[in-house]
Amino acid sequence: MNYRECLLGLVLAGVLAPTAQARGDDSETLRFQVAAHVQAHADPQQDGSIAVQLSPSGKRQTLEGAADADGTSRWSLEDVDFDGYPELVARASVGMVNEAVAVYRFDPATVGFRALQADTHGKDSCGDLMGLSVDAATRTLTSSCRSGPMWYTDQYRFAGAKLHLYRSESVLMLGDTLNAALQWEQTDEQGPLAVWRTYDPAGRVLESAIADGLGAPPAGPLRGQQATVVPARLFLFDRPGASSTKRYLVQGDRVEMLDEQDGWMKLRYRNPKLGAVEGWINVND
Repeated sequence: MNYRECLLGLVLAGVLAPTAQARGDDSETLRFQVAAHVQAHADPQQDGSIAVQLSPSGKRQTLEGAADADGTSRWSLEDVDFDGYPELVARASVGMVNEAVAVYRFDPATVGFRALQADTHGKDSCGDLMGLSVDAATRTLTSSCRSGPMWYTDQYRFAGAKLHLYRSESVLMLGDTLNAALQWEQTDEQGPLAVWRTYDPAGRVLESAIADGLGAPPAGPLRGQQATVVPARLFLFDRPGASSTKRYLVQGDRVEMLDEQDGWMKLRYRNPKLGAVEGWINVND
């Protein structure tokens, strides 16, 4: 899902999901089922929070939400964890373009709502759930935010009941040496290149690929940007920082860009005789 599709999803979510504006006379009660034999009704408050009462237990809670500068939250019901029951979702504008999001799930153990927290292992870009979109087909949550001129995307998935960072990006900060080594096609719709990495629930990298940094890659295995070798010879090393190698690529070879580390870029070249060959090139200025 790319960034434009994320925006469309957010618009459709705002149109189709039952919502309540937490502001004065515009507030309305949200009534919904949170689990088998457990009902809830939630009343948005003027300060952006929402007051929830469960039945038949009668338990009451006040959830903070995600109030903007005016103390306003937009509350909706969305099935964020794909269990067939909706969660309470609060949205609030932050600055000109960003949107803060708070998600509250029903916890059967405590018979109450808890804020949804994700394991990111410090590898996310947005810090929190921002501009959240929900893709039921791939069971993926996409968080998007803008910092400076760049849009960033984090993707999350559930492992059992726990949400974890599934995929994130790191924008490439390489100089002219890369352009002297490789040439690739870039359309007007593409942003800067970024390293996309897929993680397991423990935060270990499962795969990586260099692709458009403006929008999240499509579901499925990552595919790197295709490029062509520019110089007559481009030495291919076994690891970043290596000082010697007998391997090299030649001008015109087609490669796939996979990863970057300390000014070294990992490439995959499909040799007609040997199959896929991987190595690192030095693109430090």
